[in-house]
Amino acid sequence: MNSCRRNPKGIIALLFSILLYTAGGADAQTEQMAKTAFDPTDKRPAVTAEPAASGTGGVMTNSSLARIGVQTATPVPLTLDEAIRRALTNNNTIEIARDDVRIQETSIRALLGAYDPVFTVTPTFTRNSRTGSSATSDFTANASMQHSIRPGGGNYQVFLNNTRTENAFSQAQVTSGEVSGTSAIYSTNFGFRYTQPLFRNFKIDNTRRNLRIARRVLEQTDADFRRQTVEIIAQVQRAYWDLVFNLRDQQNRVENLNLAKENLRQIEAKIAEGAAAPLARAEVETELANREGEVLQATEQVARTENTLKQLILKDATSAEWTMSFVPTDKPAFTLTPVSMDAAITDAMDNRFELRRLKLARDINAIDIAFFRNQTKPQIDFNTTVSLDGLSLGSASTDSVLVPQFLGNDNILREKLNLLLPAGEQIDQRFTSVPGSPPYLVGGFNRSFANLFRSDAPNYSFGVTLSFPLRNRTAKANLAGAQITEHQIDSQIRQQEQSVIVEVRNAVQSLETARQRVLTARRAREAAEKQLEGERQLFDAGRSTTFLLFQRENALTAARNSEIRAETDYNKALAELQRVTSTTFEMNNIVVESPANDK
Repeated sequence: MNSCRRNPKGIIALLFSILLYTAGGADAQTEQMAKTAFDPTDKRPAVTAEPAASGTGGVMTNSSLARIGVQTATPVPLTLDEAIRRALTNNNTIEIARDDVRIQETSIRALLGAYDPVFTVTPTFTRNSRTGSSATSDFTANASMQHSIRPGGGNYQVFLNNTRTENAFSQAQVTSGEVSGTSAIYSTNFGFRYTQPLFRNFKIDNTRRNLRIARRVLEQTDADFRRQTVEIIAQVQRAYWDLVFNLRDQQNRVENLNLAKENLRQIEAKIAEGAAAPLARAEVETELANREGEVLQATEQVARTENTLKQLILKDATSAEWTMSFVPTDKPAFTLTPVSMDAAITDAMDNRFELRRLKLARDINAIDIAFFRNQTKPQIDFNTTVSLDGLSLGSASTDSVLVPQFLGNDNILREKLNLLLPAGEQIDQRFTSVPGSPPYLVGGFNRSFANLFRSDAPNYSFGVTLSFPLRNRTAKANLAGAQITEHQIDSQIRQQEQSVIVEVRNAVQSLETARQRVLTARRAREAAEKQLEGERQLFDAGRSTTFLLFQRENALTAARNSEIRAETDYNKALAELQRVTSTTFEMNNIVVESPANDK
């Protein structure tokens, strides 16, 4: 300014340039600086640095704003709702939690397999031989079906046994010693056997206990899946609004950089006309370099935030979308209505999945208490068997047979007795008629099976099994441990409820603070715009310095960033409130299906 005072021509040139600037670009530049609200719906590329004027040295060009590995020429618009939907579909953490639920579903089906009927067939061929005797062959074909009944804990067995035996010992067992010595005996046994616990294991047994616990664990796994999904959605929301802020921050800093370049062009013109000293160029170039560094840092933050968002919504590390530039299109929401603390706490107590998991743990422990208390009781089981037995003789004859009364040594005795009798008298050989086997006993397996339904075939038995542990310390100790666990879980629930209340209170406070910050930031931005406008007029009139003008420009940039930061923080606080109250699904119109709980 001293050189201008000593040089009248310089003063005239300076006034001439001020008039040109005021008449031409001042209004347009002020209007551009007045834009403070970030419009994500604008599909135009972000504002980039203008090419430097000739002779300004190594200042930033458009290529300096490029991000490594990202094609910014064709940005992809992205709404928050779309980002959430893509995360629900592609996020690997959600997929892992979803698979945990599916695995637990298969565990329940595996436990239900204990109540599947089991059909068993056992065909067996046996050959018996010993020294001095001929070999015998036996064949058995046994079949049975076993089934456990869930109500009451009983189980039954239906059996059909078929036996063909030539062994005398086996024949005596089959016929209870009444028939033996024939070539083969066929027997068929068909029956029903049932066991019913009357005391211990009647209301609950280990299988039913594990099944009930598995169902509660499935609900816990589902709660974990929902909690994890809520966490991922909250992360998507935070990353989305961070990207909105960083893109707007980059845009503001580029606009600030362009102002510095305009100042540099004006200084160059003044120096060329002799209206300013060459030293003024150094001050502007210093500020220009500082602002270029700020743009580079803002660009890096955009890249980092975009990568965070992509990690949440892209499934594969090799996806082509990693090279695309995502541009958020949703504006930050804002409302003047405060949030009710009591309503938020009520929602959290009703919806928080951590509390639901602990309550399910309490249910699991209640199942253990019922089981261990049942195991302290004596065991009294009712047993019954009803069967039909059929028998047939393989090679028996139905014809009567005459059997002599005296055989072998008996004939010698008869002859000796005849010598003692008077002359002409003797004991004659006599024969006894032995009837043949009844027709209903002659045949093979077909005949033995048909004999099952004779009126003399049914057999049945009833009995009770009693078991009285003298001390039963194992069951009593398990019961005591489960009761201690019940008290522990109650304490954990109270502790978690306190943590939930603290989180809700903090989230509501953060939301209210963010709401107030938006209002104050807007006022600060409006004031900064007025200050810059006034400072620009003073500078154009020669009543201010470049240093003060730069301060006002930087202050406006900071005010704009503070406003968009407050707006995005408000939306992040809303997302956090949704997370801590577990209302994320409801607020984002998301429906999560419950897992299949095979009854």
